[in-house]
Amino acid sequence: MKGLCAVSWGEGRLDLFWIGADGGLWHRWWDGTRWAADEPLGGQPASVPTVTAWATDEMEVFAIFADGALWNRYWDGHSWHGWESLGGELDAAYPPAATSWGADRLDVLATGRDGRLWHRWWNGREWVPWQLEEGAG
Repeated sequence: MKGLCAVSWGEGRLDLFWIGADGGLWHRWWDGTRWAADEPLGGQPASVPTVTAWATDEMEVFAIFADGALWNRYWDGHSWHGWESLGGELDAAYPPAATSWGADRLDVLATGRDGRLWHRWWNGREWVPWQLEEGAG
């Protein structure tokens, strides 16, 4: 197990994510009374994962892959959606950071291969293109 991260989207709920021995992303959750069995989510992340929740029963997990792009999967309350590339020229040695400050607002920050801090966010309709965070770092 490598790169454990956790999130809670509601009372009594805890979701864990990590990179397994197979190099893929894994998931396990606590529902307030018991732990579920480990669940493989696939992919081949080069970085450790990060996760955020933006509403009850909704969360998104991110990792940088070997291609230098940020990839994500999300849970919509019913099922996991497949891996999606959000692009970028990122350094997998530095894990991305993700947060949400409201329903349908997600922010993710990552260190570029240029050593600078890059930011991308979901505005409720679409992913806004990568922007350099001037003065950071």
